[in-house]
Amino acid sequence: MPSHLFADRPAPQPPAHDAVDALIHRARRLRGDVDAVGRNAAVSDEDDPQARWQRALCDLAVQHLDNLDQHLGQLKAGPPAQRSTATRDDRVTAAGTSATRVGSAEWNLLTDEVSWSEELYEIFGRPVGSPPLSLDDLPSVLLPDDQPKLTSMVTGCLVDGQPMDGEFRIVLPDGQVRTLRMTGEPVLDSEGCTASMWAVLRDVGELRRSEETVSRNRESARLDEPTERTEHGTAVELQETTLPPWRCSLHLPPPAPGALDIAARHLPSAAGGLIGDDWYDAMELPGGRTLLSVGDLSGHGIPATSAMAMMLGALRGMALAGIEPGALMGHLDHLLETSMPPALGSALCCRFDPATGLLSWAQAGHPAPLLFRDGTGRRLPPPEGALLGAESQVAYEQDEVRLLPGDVLVLHTDGLTRRSDRGAGPERLLALASRFAQARDAQECVRGVVEEFGGTERLDDACVLVARIGA
Repeated sequence: MPSHLFADRPAPQPPAHDAVDALIHRARRLRGDVDAVGRNAAVSDEDDPQARWQRALCDLAVQHLDNLDQHLGQLKAGPPAQRSTATRDDRVTAAGTSATRVGSAEWNLLTDEVSWSEELYEIFGRPVGSPPLSLDDLPSVLLPDDQPKLTSMVTGCLVDGQPMDGEFRIVLPDGQVRTLRMTGEPVLDSEGCTASMWAVLRDVGELRRSEETVSRNRESARLDEPTERTEHGTAVELQETTLPPWRCSLHLPPPAPGALDIAARHLPSAAGGLIGDDWYDAMELPGGRTLLSVGDLSGHGIPATSAMAMMLGALRGMALAGIEPGALMGHLDHLLETSMPPALGSALCCRFDPATGLLSWAQAGHPAPLLFRDGTGRRLPPPEGALLGAESQVAYEQDEVRLLPGDVLVLHTDGLTRRSDRGAGPERLLALASRFAQARDAQECVRGVVEEFGGTERLDDACVLVARIGA
């Protein structure tokens, strides 16, 4: 603060301690809130440019709030002259966590006296009690490129009465370089002439490094956006090419007593960016039988979509060759276990024979089918089966159930009914039994599922397939 010996106005009175204490409390509470947001951002994938940028912004905000806390602490402690008899611990508390961050100085033009606060000695790396630098000597500790900037600031303040606000770099006696920000004003005498000049100097090196980190991560996120959009678009295109092209009801075999009326839908995640790991499929097999399957692979994006295409191709080929669902699951398990890179997945495979009404099915760590009959629904007891790619030489059991005309069979992936998604749960799907009983076809059943679950904020995408037995 300027010395009031040479001021042309009364010295300002320090603010009430209660008011400053309240400000300090609010600043520290806000600092804690911002730090908590930053910690949440750090939980995100460190390879995500957006997550790195968010974390860097929070770090920068914390730096500013730490500086605010230090300034308020010095405001509470009072001018340096009033703190001269304070203990070292008191000064550290007043300045905040780093007593070397902010210091003050005054240069008296009438007496050539120079006054530095103890913090300023620490900023410049000089012993407390050594002669402070005069305005003539100050440029000698600056980097040569920054000396003209300081000269211009001081000249404007002393000659033209302009306030100072600028940054420069100093070289400490040990060779370390620090970036300082100096703000100050001239102090005028009763005739309006400059009697002295005061300034506050702050070490802003760490703050500038944080700002550079924000800038780099922001640029990285900006440059990465086109790549992410391209990869997302490719994954979507590959998924749409791989999944069955039909969107309306599909009759397999052609409409006849006992034939299946089939409809399916893919529901994206709430974020819309998790593409590629869920599938559904229906295909006519030799002898009039029908293959139904749904599945879910680990991962997202192009790698997961490519693995899904491989799985569907293998599944269709083996089903056409007449391999039973249980044995088929075993072959898929071996395929995933030996793929590069190895992957994990769950799957459900059903084969329906309209001549006998018999449904043969097997599962690999996947939700069991739901069977709706006469206005009620139940979950079929699952045969034994581990996740695909999780273990070697796993035996997959196969079960059978006889379907009746009017039955509705629902296959789905776990992203649809995962309980963590705001209580979606399989019970909500079973609660649609009366609606399924009144539906005219499979497409209307799927529409009911979408209306019930379409607005759920799913963490993952999901698939649902409905097969209705013709009367």
